[in-house]
Parts: sequence; C-alpha cells; structure tokens
Amino acid sequence: MRQQDQAWKSGSQSQCNALRPPQGYKPPHHNTTAVASPGSITDPSILAEQFQKFLSLQPQAMSASSICQLPHSSSGMSHPEWVLDSGASHHMSPDSSSFTSVSPLSSIPVMTADDTPMPLAGVGSVVTPHLSLPNVYLIPQLKLNLASVGQICDSGNYLVMFSGSFCCVQDPQSQKLIGTGRRENGLCILDELKVPVAAAAATTVDLSSFRLSLSSSSFYLWHSRLGHVSSSCLRFLASTGALGNLKTCDISDCSGCKLAKFFALPFNRSISVLSSSFDLIHFDVWGPSLVATKGGSRYYISFIDDYTRYCWVYLMKHRYEFLEIYAAFRAFIKTQHSAVIKCFRCNLGGEYTSTKFCQMLALDGTIH
Repeated sequence: MRQQDQAWKSGSQSQCNALRPPQGYKPPHHNTTAVASPGSITDPSILAEQFQKFLSLQPQAMSASSICQLPHSSSGMSHPEWVLDSGASHHMSPDSSSFTSVSPLSSIPVMTADDTPMPLAGVGSVVTPHLSLPNVYLIPQLKLNLASVGQICDSGNYLVMFSGSFCCVQDPQSQKLIGTGRRENGLCILDELKVPVAAAAATTVDLSSFRLSLSSSSFYLWHSRLGHVSSSCLRFLASTGALGNLKTCDISDCSGCKLAKFFALPFNRSISVLSSSFDLIHFDVWGPSLVATKGGSRYYISFIDDYTRYCWVYLMKHRYEFLEIYAAFRAFIKTQHSAVIKCFRCNLGGEYTSTKFCQMLALDGTIH
C-alpha cells in the first residue's frame, strides 16, 4: 500500500478476499530448509508441508508453554474477528468498545485502495482475552478489524509466517509463538495474538501526551510557552504578576520534562589520594576527525596528570604514531621533571597492549 499526503491505506486485499505475504520477507538462516520464502512455491499444499517440517524441527515452538496456551479454534473468541493483513500500513479497528484507551488525533484521513477517505477518530491499545495490540487506529467507518503485518514486524522484529491452511507470529529470540491464525475464505483470521505493549512502547513515543488541550491549566500553558521552565521560576514569575492572575499547580508529571531533563546518577567520589605529580597519568587517543588540521592531523593524544590535572595534548596524523609520541613524553618527564610515571591508566585499546609499548613501560617500572 502507498502512503499519500499523511494518509494511510487500509488493506484492500482483506476486503477483496486476498492476502499477500509480507514484501521482502525472508526466513531465518537456520530455518531456510524448513520454511519456503515467498514466491518460491506456488502450490499451497507444498508450502503447508514445508511449514509442518519447520515445526517438526522445532517441537518447542508448538508446546503448550511456547504458545502460551493458544487455542486452536476460534470458538472461544468473544470479540469480532481480526484479519492479519499484509497490505495494511497500521492496525485498524472500528470497534471502540475493544479499546482500553483512546487518544484523539488530528483529522488524518485513512485512504482505501480506491482513494476513499475514512476519518481517523483516535489511536489506542486493544486488549481482549485473545488479542493484545498497541497503537491501533480507531476508524468507525471501517468494516473489518485489520492487524498490520508490517507494524507487527516493526514492533519487535517478529516473524510472520503463512501457509496454505494457517499462519503464525513468532518471536525469533525466544522461539515462542505469540499468535496463531487460520485461512478462511482466502483471509488469514487470527485466533490469538499477543504483541507486548511494552515492546512497542520502547520503539515509539506517544506524542499525544505533549499536546495541550482545553483542560490544560494556565500554569501548565505558561510552562510550555516559556520552554518548560522550572516550577520554581514559574512560581516566582506568577508572584510578580507578570503573567496575570495565575494559579499555581503541580507540573511534575510533564512528559516533555521527563524525556528532556532526566539525567544519570552522579559518580561516586574518588577515594584515591595521590601525593605528587606523575603518580598517575590518564592517557587517551581521540580520532579520526572528519576535518583535518592545516598540518593534516586527524588524531590527538592527551596525557592528564591526576594530581595537578595538568594536560598535555599532541596532534597525530596517524594512530600508529602514538608509540613515538609516548616515548617523547616519557623523555620529557624524565628530563624536565626528574620523575617517572608510576601508574599509567588507559582504556586498554589495541595500541596500549602491544609488545613494544609494554616493554617501554616495564623499563620504567610503570604499572599498566
């Protein structure tokens, strides 16, 4: 399906009783002898035989623990059937009662194959006893529930497989089936599908939480207008009357601040105590730089004395020059400061573990 002017197309194949395997689908390398790639086999019976062979090679895939007690029939489904559609660009459903939550979206039309627009009412998660799908479009005018093959694959690199009689969705990492379905009148009808909501949330960000609504307070409105200023600064501005008659409220739940202002915990204070210079030298090589200096250097080497925090920086044209530069730095310390480096700390890159460099350190008794 094609995407035009911010409009997604629903799978006309579903409503025309035809489904195609996902474009570009390739089975895993370790299963290439068991599952045929799309287009290589035209006889559905042969494809089903190959799929049964794949399952026989991996018996754990059809065990009760692997499929999370998936039913083999659709008699237990308490909600309208869902069609696994390779032509749909997004999960879509007209049934608002199956949504656990719906976030309103701007009026983006969803286009069908004949360019007929259908209004999009919102997006949310659908959770039923037999189906769990995040980021589903609510389209009241739609006639079928469509589960997008492309969105399933994008939500967790899942493997969607089709045969002449049934289909399944597998997690290639755990080798567990998270969904099964059957072929019925040319369509792939899902009996069970459990796409973890957390896995999809890790790859997408719900932008609806950043939008202001009519229910947003004036305090939160000014917080957003002023670039998500801190609550204390905004309270100070409100106290001066510069923002009018503004009533303060709690804005600690601001989604933008949570994503943009979080930071890592501080490092523990160092407990090492040094008594003189050159007791400990930190050393690192940086590069290559995309832009060279006028002299053609693309690397630099830094030596930092832990006691004085004094830093020496040397430019290099090539990474292998570091041995020559260290020899010169070592001689500089001996001649100008009458000292030797007692401890040398680095990130243990390949150049720091070479035989020549280790021999040079051993001659001075430097700990590496």
